[in-house]
Amino acid sequence: MRQLNEKEAFELLVARAERARFSGWNFEYITRTVREVDGALPWSYNTEVLKLMGQSKSMLDMGTGGGELLSLMAPLPPKACATEGYKPNLALAKKRLAPLGVKVYGITGDAKLPFRGEEFDLVINRHEGYIASEIFRILKPGGMFITQQVGAYYVTKINELLGARVKHSNRYLKNAVNALEGAGLGILAKKEAYPTNRFFDIGAVVYYLNAIPWQLPGFSVKRYRNKLFELHKLITKKGYIDFRAHNYFIVARKGSTSDFTPQKNVP
Repeated sequence: MRQLNEKEAFELLVARAERARFSGWNFEYITRTVREVDGALPWSYNTEVLKLMGQSKSMLDMGTGGGELLSLMAPLPPKACATEGYKPNLALAKKRLAPLGVKVYGITGDAKLPFRGEEFDLVINRHEGYIASEIFRILKPGGMFITQQVGAYYVTKINELLGARVKHSNRYLKNAVNALEGAGLGILAKKEAYPTNRFFDIGAVVYYLNAIPWQLPGFSVKRYRNKLFELHKLITKKGYIDFRAHNYFIVARKGSTSDFTPQKNVP
């Protein structure tokens, strides 16, 4: 058996990535095979969510994807709801979460969520958009909001290496804190980090860009084939390529933080 040359390896990896099916919010195709590794963050969103869930009787998971993460956190509070705006994920989330008693709502935006005022003790949000005033509206007095977000600088080097426009945003920790405080939420914790995400082959990069089209709008292998091949050669020479990511994390409470005392755990 002969070793593939550089061009053959490129075509094989890209073709396999193009055939791979992405569903829910699950990157296992490249993460479980260790073809892409996310850098460690100096906090654990999941751990903090679990601690807050233990104090809650009602919760909302915003942007649940296919319900993958929420399903792993069972047992859930007595009342648990989730939202999802991406239609292909909606059926997956309902199928996965219904047996756990979670009602999943399809939404088309964040401006008006389909919930009453002061409905939840806890709202969780991982990499999903939100409007601070809506978070304030649906939280009960003393209710908690926890979010981990992708920041403004998230793996922008991919775009640069492919000769594409770098998409800038206003996703900065300071802006998010100001918006939440302006809506009436008190900040209990805020953190920011710039971890390194490592990709080990061009197929993993292609899969990633296909899965999150907002990273590089208009991306296709056909359009970027030459640049992708140059990136493939760079990865082959070094064995991997690193991209700087950007994340931030906030825990907020509806009302003043000065009188905050944890609620008694719910069995």
